[in-house]
Amino acid sequence: MAFRLPVRRLALSGVRGRRQTTAASNLLQNAKCISSDAALPNPDPSEDSRSAALVKEYSKYMLATYARPPLVFVKGEGSYLWDAEDRKYLDFTAGIAVNGLGHSHPGLAKIISDQAQTLWHASNLYYNTWTGPLSQLLVEETLKSGGMHDAEAVFVCNSGSEANEAAIKFSRKVGKALDPTGAKYEFVSFRNSFHGRTMGSLSATPNPKYQEPFAPMLPGFKYGTYNDVGAINDLVTEKTCGVIIEPIQGEGGVNVATDKFLIALAKRCREVGAVLIYDEIQCGLSRAGTLWAHSHLPKEAHPDIITTAKALGNGFPIGATIVNNHVSEKIKIGDHGTTFGGNPMACRLAHYAVTQLSDPNLQQDVLSKSKVFTERFERMKARFPELITEVRGRGLILGLQLTQDPNSIVKAARERGLLVITCGTNTLRFVPPLTVSKEEIESGLDILEEAIAATR
Repeated sequence: MAFRLPVRRLALSGVRGRRQTTAASNLLQNAKCISSDAALPNPDPSEDSRSAALVKEYSKYMLATYARPPLVFVKGEGSYLWDAEDRKYLDFTAGIAVNGLGHSHPGLAKIISDQAQTLWHASNLYYNTWTGPLSQLLVEETLKSGGMHDAEAVFVCNSGSEANEAAIKFSRKVGKALDPTGAKYEFVSFRNSFHGRTMGSLSATPNPKYQEPFAPMLPGFKYGTYNDVGAINDLVTEKTCGVIIEPIQGEGGVNVATDKFLIALAKRCREVGAVLIYDEIQCGLSRAGTLWAHSHLPKEAHPDIITTAKALGNGFPIGATIVNNHVSEKIKIGDHGTTFGGNPMACRLAHYAVTQLSDPNLQQDVLSKSKVFTERFERMKARFPELITEVRGRGLILGLQLTQDPNSIVKAARERGLLVITCGTNTLRFVPPLTVSKEEIESGLDILEEAIAATR
């Protein structure tokens, strides 16, 4: 049968032909994108995925304080995570340096099950069987490690920010004990540091991104330049009650304090009677290859307080503030407290975690694995000299300094099955589980190199 077109349709055929050509071109482009996504092992979940449905259903009830990719994680084991689409990811983030022993560690899982059937919480109005042993273990392992040689007592809380709040309060109390007029109240921290989001720890975190929405900060806080030895004497004065510093800055860009700087800072603190606090929340508990990142320093550079959290509970909320006698003798009953801190569940888990993390064999492995990372990073730097300018860090807290925003690399790595995060300005941060294998490291760095090449 003959196929006839009306005259009107014939008149429009030229226009429609052009439209059809454009549509076909767009379709071809979309097909290329689909084909490209299909070639990726873990493309970000589509809008009609189970992950997207979960996000859409529940995100409206969650206060929007984080910008998240569209993944929904449902399972973890060792160095890996699985999402709601049952896709596997090698995790070089460890919950931001939290899961030092890896995900779903069987020893910790057994403890949770057993303790859940025994006792979770009874408040700090009473003793329990795990707060004391955890405190003893932290003190003894600290002394054994070569760190803080006069560690004496521990305050157990729920998080890193709370551990730093306690350290700030204790410093103010020491300041008042040394100078009852109240003139010794100033507190010193350093640019590019991160000490927490509660108002005291936030006031010690001189980053406009975090501080400006909540200004003004608490009075008395002063900020110095990290590793500037010459500025210490003017910065830390007779009015200074406390100084807080990360031996290795995490959020600020994986910047390592020099031994010379920490020795000079400790010397000045002793001269003016200021409490020296080492915030080892991210860099401590063997992440740098020793129990504490300052463990290699001479005694004269040791702190009066260590704060810790993150790996302490391997994902279960707990923090701790370790103090020497200079501090502990000035803290009296009622000076500080916590409702949940020191509960037997958290303390038993942390006791197990510290026992594992303080193992010298694990620490030696951390240093060995660090070399795998750094050697590969140097090769990547040679391959991409216009992109990678510096490798920083120690142990398994490492940073790769880039000349551009790394977020496209983070996405490209994620869609190839590797999780990495950023910090500072244009820095890729690597804080995998300390139990990650060398084979997993090599595999992850293969993915990273492929992701970098794909974004060039």
